[in-house]
Amino acid sequence: MTCDLVALCIDANDPGRVAEFWAGVLGWQLDDSGGVIGLLPDDDTGFRLRFPRTSEPRMGRNQFHFDLRSASQEQQDETVARALALGGRHLDVGQLPEEEHVVLADPEGNEFCVTEAGNGFLADCPFIGALSGDGSQANGYFWGAALGWPLVWDQDEETAIRSPHGGSKVTWGGPPLQPKLGKERVHLHLAPPPDGDQRVEVDRLLALGARRVDIGQGEVDHVVLADPDGHELCVLPAGAAG
Repeated sequence: MTCDLVALCIDANDPGRVAEFWAGVLGWQLDDSGGVIGLLPDDDTGFRLRFPRTSEPRMGRNQFHFDLRSASQEQQDETVARALALGGRHLDVGQLPEEEHVVLADPEGNEFCVTEAGNGFLADCPFIGALSGDGSQANGYFWGAALGWPLVWDQDEETAIRSPHGGSKVTWGGPPLQPKLGKERVHLHLAPPPDGDQRVEVDRLLALGARRVDIGQGEVDHVVLADPDGHELCVLPAGAAG
């Protein structure tokens, strides 16, 4: 048995503002039924977004960022214009002038890319074409085993996995890895299926190379682990929705 990827969490100083931005960019529905504001996908992305409140400032680049797919030059231009109108901004992360994707940041500085039309790697993906991560080849293997998703790319220490049912890809770019600066602002929430067992899944992830970590979570119903590269993740109770 494997865990399901149920949510990508983006810690926010102003969760409502960041959620409204992403609702406008993605066209997803706002949802605050679980006590934390989030977004529900209207396509086959495969996971929801959640925006837990934090008082901590951003420290460096995020572990993950979105690669938004463009079916045409017009769609790329429209996505960029929409994001800027909603409060996003252009961002320089060292991209080269000849690169055709556009790098932006949301109102709290979370990076994302609007890819160029004709990007073959994302051709059959939803609008969030990929959750693009900083990480090692070994980390890609770990996450493939954790989720039961097959590798769809494994070259030059770069890896990518994707659900057998489709949806967004999750990628790791290989070395050099970014230095870790405190608790991750962007992290994944996993949960066993309704007929699964949280404790069994935690033990399985530990056997795959995860480790327990204390980020000051206190008494909570989820278990905080770190993947082999040291990035935090949460394992929720069986059947949880994120």
